[in-house]
Amino acid sequence: MASDLFNGSCKVFLSLIIFSSIFQFCFVISTEFLVGGQDGWTIPKKDSQMYIDWASKNRFKVDDTVQFKYNKDSVLVVTEEEYQKCRSAHPLFFSNNGDSVFKLDRPGLFYFISGVAGHCERGQKMIIKVLELETPPQSANDTSPPDHTNKKNGAVQMPPAIIPPIIVLPSLFFLGFLFV
Repeated sequence: MASDLFNGSCKVFLSLIIFSSIFQFCFVISTEFLVGGQDGWTIPKKDSQMYIDWASKNRFKVDDTVQFKYNKDSVLVVTEEEYQKCRSAHPLFFSNNGDSVFKLDRPGLFYFISGVAGHCERGQKMIIKVLELETPPQSANDTSPPDHTNKKNGAVQMPPAIIPPIIVLPSLFFLGFLFV
């Protein structure tokens, strides 16, 4: 009786481990950031660097989103040149619905400005840097050996190994059936 209870507990525990492992490989976690916090997307009252400071305090990664909440305003994603000029005739993204969400779909810099005349010049603009993936996938055509010259304290830094989910998931299912 006690051994049946022990075996049942082991099966449940192992099933939970397998189930959580599957979720780890199947789902990507992204974050939604509220631009400007409680103040939202408005003309900065005192600090014209408010949004630049806000963006520099956050870590953005691919597939994160930024949410802009505002009244009688708009948000534009523009090129670096348009950002410097504080105007754009053909923005990459435009929204004026008061609650705009923009998905950061690639690594690199994103330039945001207000579309209302004079607001950008008064500091309602922001640059977001989206971080590179930790280990970018190697091109199928790239046959050169990986560069391991990034040394830290005399040690060679190796890139982490990535096991594709197509290999891991069937293995986890097989192990689960062995023990259940």
